[in-house]
Order: sequence, then C-alpha cells, then structure tokens
Amino acid sequence: MLTKHDNRHGASSQQIVDNLYKNILCGALKPGERLAEVALAEQFKVSRGPVREALRHLASMGLVTVTPNVGASVRVITQNEARDLYEFRTALESEAAFLAAQRIDDLGKERIARLVAAHADTMSLHPVGAYAPQHGDSDFHSLVAHLSGNALLIKALTQELYPQLVLLRRQHQNVQGRGQVALVEHQRITEAIQTGDAELAALLMRRHLQFSWQALVSQL
Repeated sequence: MLTKHDNRHGASSQQIVDNLYKNILCGALKPGERLAEVALAEQFKVSRGPVREALRHLASMGLVTVTPNVGASVRVITQNEARDLYEFRTALESEAAFLAAQRIDDLGKERIARLVAAHADTMSLHPVGAYAPQHGDSDFHSLVAHLSGNALLIKALTQELYPQLVLLRRQHQNVQGRGQVALVEHQRITEAIQTGDAELAALLMRRHLQFSWQALVSQL
C-alpha cells in the first residue's frame, strides 16, 4: 500500500519520486506491480505530467520499467541483469576496499570494527539464519564505500547500484542468505582494511561477492 500524501495542492515530481522510491525499496510496491499514471495522478493530486516525469526518473535509477503503449511497473530483474549488477558491483567494491585500506584512519578503523562486532552480536542470536542486509550507515558495504574516500565510487554504489540490489532481494525473498559464512568474510575484509593490506582487501572483497553471486544463482 502506498504511503499517503496529504498535500492539498498536489505533490511535486520529486515528492512522487521519493514516495515511490521508499515504497519500492520497502516492498510495499512489489516487482512487476503496475504503476498506473492516472491512479498515481489522482493519489498525488497532480496532472499526469509530474507522474510521468517521476516514473522516468525512477526508470533511470533502474527501479521502474516503462514500456511504450503498456505503461510503467516496478522493475523485475532478470537473471542476466542480476549477473551484470553483481559483476559491476564486484569491480567497484573491490576497488573501494583497496582504497579504504590505503586511506583508512583511526576513526574509520573504529567505525568498521564496531559495525562488524554489532553484526556478530546479531548473528549470535540467530546462528543458522541469513546475514540480514543493513541499510545506510549500518551497512558494511556502504561503510567500505565511504571509507574509500572516492566520491564517484560512493555515488555509483550507494545511489545507483545498491537500490537495485535491494529491489533484487525483494524479488527473491525466498532465497536464503549465507549467514555466518558472510560474517566471517566481512571480518576478514575488515582485518585487511584495518592493517592497510590493500591488495588483500580487494581480493577478499572480490571473492566475497563472487561467493554471494554463486549462492544466489544456485537458489534461483
């Protein structure tokens, strides 16, 4: 169910983007669900122009599919598209880990150690469960991206790639995570970053994401 919007004068295109973005990533709008312009225009009290603009923006982010003469819907990611996302992610995140190991300071070392320790505590409560993906500052991969200190890498990963990966997880909610195995891999990457071993950090991140992809494919 969509989040309500009570602006009597109608929503702006950006407000529509923000609303749909949140509802897609939280799972309120599911992969394949139709996004009818007329219904959205009525909901947000606007003409179809701002809705169409918002849908085009979300399509450029990889979250919506717009089909001529059919309309818009929440994107369904094919296996080939998922593979492309993971290959792109592996290339960017291995470089992010490399740069993080070169540039990390004492505060960064404390942040990543505290984060991984918190994840270990969470996993200890559910030792046979999946490694639950986190969001924002609580996400291991987002933190590594920020520790890279490269603004273009950070933008490409956190703003362009990660939302699509969240959508992919929403699409395959029955796929089980790797739990303790993923946690151990994160811990090893963390150690390499903290000790400044850039080559090892990049290698471990690459292997971690390749294993993650193999586990996903085996269950699709």
